[in-house]
Amino acid sequence: MLLDYALDALIYTGIYAILTISLNLEAGCTGLMNFGKVAFFATGAYTTALLTTSGVPVIFSAIAGVLLSAVFGLLVALPTLRLRADYLAIVTIAFGEILRMFLHNEDWLTGGPIGIRGIPQPLYQYFDGSYLLFYLFIVFITLVACYFIAELVINSPFGRVLRAIRDDEDAVAALGKNTFLFKTQAFVIGACIASIAGTLFAHYLSFISPDMFLPTLTFSIWTIMVIGGRGNNLGVITGSVLITVFERGSRFIKDYIEMPFGLEPYNVRIIVIGLLLILFIIYRPDGMLRERKSRSPL
Repeated sequence: MLLDYALDALIYTGIYAILTISLNLEAGCTGLMNFGKVAFFATGAYTTALLTTSGVPVIFSAIAGVLLSAVFGLLVALPTLRLRADYLAIVTIAFGEILRMFLHNEDWLTGGPIGIRGIPQPLYQYFDGSYLLFYLFIVFITLVACYFIAELVINSPFGRVLRAIRDDEDAVAALGKNTFLFKTQAFVIGACIASIAGTLFAHYLSFISPDMFLPTLTFSIWTIMVIGGRGNNLGVITGSVLITVFERGSRFIKDYIEMPFGLEPYNVRIIVIGLLLILFIIYRPDGMLRERKSRSPL
């Protein structure tokens, strides 16, 4: 039982690490304040859920989710990426909520608030007794692939332009770079990676509903990125391990520690994570692992 719970925590850690890598590419490396990240996570989850329950193989459903997320990312990026900071954040939050309400109300397509059940778990029949371990392997391989893809993007000339845009967009534009095009590409790549995380999430639980894709999930991913280290993919993976394991493990606190004043472990968890976030912002704004600076020219 304890082993299963540990494997479950590691699977969630891997999925959220992939999602945070996608946010890190946008916000940590490009400076795009995307507070609607959960929308692309949900797009991947619902696309694969709808297609696989209709008989489409998982791999093709995952690809369809990535492509649809890319389209959504482009549609959101074109009218919004000329906005700055808080305006962009407001628009992306609105997009996330619009999509969630669509999923909630269109029963004919998404099952409405009841959600979609019976999402196939790939190769379950071959690993019935050790499926958690097998799925952890799938998540780990996918995380490694997404990490190396993100590292290739960030450490390429393209990635150096993204970081320059984050630091001083006007200066980059003065050098003749089309900053809007670079930001749009970063946003679309981030949307695609988030879709992959959503696909893994849906097939792991074999059930999804709109209530799983609340804005609070986006803010949790932002917390992981800030604590782990903005601009550092290894840092956001470390932050994901810290926060996710703590969140999942806090459920056992009440079994071993008597909480004072009748506090619920869930509330204590939120308080502790909030305090951690405040302390990191004040005393270590670069997170646990600082961004590796590049000295290469654009």
